[in-house]
Amino acid sequence: MEKTLLDSVTEKTRALIAAPSCCSQLKAMAEDWLNAAGTAQEAEATRRYVAEMEADIMPAEGLLAFAKSEMGAKVFGPENAPNVAAHAQALVDAGAPYCDCAACTICAAILEKKEQLLG
Repeated sequence: MEKTLLDSVTEKTRALIAAPSCCSQLKAMAEDWLNAAGTAQEAEATRRYVAEMEADIMPAEGLLAFAKSEMGAKVFGPENAPNVAAHAQALVDAGAPYCDCAACTICAAILEKKEQLLG
């Protein structure tokens, strides 16, 4: 992998691991990728990392539906879920493809480089 790309994705991956909104499965995959970067296992780790990001990134419409659900009320709290739903509706109305939490924003930035990463 080109050094500039590797450095950029490494920086973003460290930020992703630190993001409070990043799920444990993605954090583990990100750590695995960091450990494999620059080794013979890099290509396979990159493939798995990209697949996990694609599975975990939350579409704005998905966030909206989740925030309006019973489970959303449990996760966000019954008093905060309507605020999250309103924010998600604003994202959908603006044409945003994904949730704008830290984890989703970082995933989107890394996934913009998907073709380069998978080479």
